[in-house]
Formats: sequence, structure tokens, C-alpha cells
Amino acid sequence: MASNMIIAGALRRLLSTWKQILSLGLPSLFAFATQTVTGTVVLIMVGDLGYLAIAVMGVVNIIMYNVFALFSGIGHTVNYLVAQNYGAGDMDKGLLRTQIALLTAFVVALMVAAAGWAGSEAVLRLTGGSADLVETGTEFLQLRFYAMAFGTMSFVFHGFFRGVGNTRVSMIVSVVSNITIIALCYAWTYGHWGFPALGLTGAGYAFLAGEALQLVICAAMFWGLMHKPFGTRRIFRLSWREADLMARESGKLGLMEFSMSVSMYIFTMFVARLGDHALAANEVALNVMSVGFMPAFAFGTTATILVGQAVGRGDWKAARRAGTDTAILGALFLLLLGTAELIFAEPIARIYTDDPAVYELAAFLISISAYLQIFDGLFSFYAGGLRGIGDTSFLMKVSLLLNFAYFVPVTWLFVQVLGWGSIGAWVALYTFITLLGLAVAVRYYRNDWSAVRMREARPAEGGR
Repeated sequence: MASNMIIAGALRRLLSTWKQILSLGLPSLFAFATQTVTGTVVLIMVGDLGYLAIAVMGVVNIIMYNVFALFSGIGHTVNYLVAQNYGAGDMDKGLLRTQIALLTAFVVALMVAAAGWAGSEAVLRLTGGSADLVETGTEFLQLRFYAMAFGTMSFVFHGFFRGVGNTRVSMIVSVVSNITIIALCYAWTYGHWGFPALGLTGAGYAFLAGEALQLVICAAMFWGLMHKPFGTRRIFRLSWREADLMARESGKLGLMEFSMSVSMYIFTMFVARLGDHALAANEVALNVMSVGFMPAFAFGTTATILVGQAVGRGDWKAARRAGTDTAILGALFLLLLGTAELIFAEPIARIYTDDPAVYELAAFLISISAYLQIFDGLFSFYAGGLRGIGDTSFLMKVSLLLNFAYFVPVTWLFVQVLGWGSIGAWVALYTFITLLGLAVAVRYYRNDWSAVRMREARPAEGGR
């Protein structure tokens, strides 16, 4: 009888925990899903322009991933610090940190726009793609840089929304923005609804308009909807100690993301040298596999929220358990998704293009990575938990080590030296992801959780 009561109590706790995880994770999943669906739909629409347009989209996506990654630490830092402040009931400090991040992001946005205006053609040439690819993609890349300038600031707002546990606001903003991108891409790429047919450039304008709209809505939500519960319109006196903390944490998380994006950029450069067909197949496969990144990112974000808030409350046992429960639930999602991708690999690839040289290779790449993406999930889930406790130094170090001591040289070995082509590139990619996922999972459980504390700014020199 007693054992039955214990089991029943454990099941109730588990169901309650999973309900909380899903209440935070599903809106994030839906938000990331709209981003992925947007990328897929845009790629399909652009695909009708030919394989070169698909190749341009693939290269530009990698470039934009690098730009975003370099400065993404600002938004990630707001996310985990605000989650801790929310759990501790100290939202004045959370708002001060958000204000510092917004000012920083504004300066970064100006730099990103300037880089796009001055260096888009040179950046494309560095990829090693064909002259046709550079000529076709330069204006499109410029427009994506301008769009990213808006997106950099939006990501800070999303960090705040998620930090206080309001993932539904992020979902609504993402849905509106991405629907706008799809609609305008349809109109401006092929000249529907009375608009001019601008081809690939039209898709670039669609991204720009969608990101600009997202920033406007984020600002309205933050200073409008969020003002009543949190007083977001207040202006706080700048604290250099907090600015120093934000800079250090943003730098570490940004460097972690940037090391991954740079390695993917180099990976794309190796694939680009295999020809435009191989590059197009690689982009299709990556786009399909990005569907698996949705639950990984969503539940990783949820882990950051739950772990960070529990740390703020001073409950280290709940913090550790939250990361485990989130990882289990997220892995189940990836297992189901991987099964579907394995079964329908070729029909999915043929949605993007009717070129056999592209869809056959893409289908094979999808099938060999269907279940291996679970390790990508492990990385996202447990990295999210480590962000929640502020273990950012480890995340930066392990990312730098595995990206540049393993992924890049092994990709070069398999593709350039051994001549294994696209298959070799993807073997390198997924062995790297497996090692990364295992490393962060081991770190998560080897931490001394009883010693975990909220992240605070360093005392001023001479202070206590």
C-alpha cells in the first residue's frame, strides 16, 4: 500500500513537471517551427528559380548564422539572467540588465548593417562558390544583413519574454513576423498580387520587412504589455558593474555560438568545392534536419528558463531535476521526428527540387542523420540547463575545443584528403555533434549543484 502511494505520488509529480515543461516548451516549439517552416517554404519558392538560387540560399543562411551567432550571446545572457532574477523576485535588476543589453544590441545593429552594405560581395567570394553564385547572391546577402540588424535587437526582447516565462508572447511575435515573410516572398519573388517580380532579391526584401515588423511588435509588447507587471518603461541608472557582467557573459555565450557557426561556415566551404549540385543537396538536407532542431532549441530554452528560475529561488535540487525532465521529454520528440524523417527521406527531399542529382543525395544525407540528431538534442537540452546556472565558461571552452580541434580538421580530412565527398562531410558533422552532446550531458551531472548560486556582478574594486 505504501509503495503504491509512493509510485502514485511520483507519477503525479512527473505529470505536473511535464505539464509545466510543455506549457513553456510548446509555445517555443511553435515559434521555432514557424521559423523553420518559413525557411522551408522560402527555399521551396526560391527553388523554382533553379539550383543556383538554392545554393545561394544555403550559403547566405550559413553567413547569417555566423552573424547571428557572433552577437547572440546578448540575448542568451538576458534570457538566463532574467530567469534567475525572476525566480529571486528581483526584477529591477533584470530590467537593468535588459536595458543594458538593448543599448548594446542597438550599437551592434548599426555595425551589422554597415558590414552588409560594404562587404557582402567580398564575404560571398570567401565561400569559394562559383562566380555565378557571387553575382546572383550579393544583393540578396545585403538585404539579409539589414534584416539581421533588426533581428539582433528582437532577440534581446525574446530573451526577456522567455526569462519571465512568457513564451507565448515570443510565439505570437514569431508567427506574425514569419507569416509576413512568407507572404511577401510569394508576392515579390514571382510578382503576385500586383507586385513586381524581383526574383531572389524579392525574397531578400521579404526577410527585411518581416524582421522590421518583428522588432516593432517586440518593442510594443515590452513597453506596453509588460509594463504593468514589471514596470518596463522605467529608466535605470547605468551600472558599470552590471555592464561588465553582461559583456563577459555575452562574450562567452557569443563565442560559443560563433565557434559553431564558423565551423559550419568552413564545412559549407568544403562542400561548395564539390560543386553547386552538392551544395544544393547539402542545403536541402540541412533545411530538413532543421526540423529536428526545433524541439532541440525549444526544450533547450525551456531548460534555461526552469533551471534559471529554480536557481533564483535557491532550490538547486529542483534546478537539476528540471534539466533532466526537460531532456527526457525533448528526446522523445526527436525520436518520433527522426523515425518520420527516416521513412520519408526521399519524398521530403523531392518537395524542394525535381533535380535527381540534388534530391537523391539529399535523401541519403537525411536518412543517415535521422536518429543521430538526438545527440544534437542532448547538446541543446543540457547546454540550456548549463546556461541556467551560468556555467558559460565550460560551454565556451568545449565548443571551441571540439569545433576547431575536431570538426574542422576531420571535415577537411574526409572531404579533401580522403575524397569521401558529401558523405564524408556529414560523417564528420554528426560525429562532432555526438561528442558535443555527450560532453555537455556529462558536465551537467558532474556539477556540484549544491554550490550553484545566482550570477552577480563583480564588486567594484576596493569593495567587499
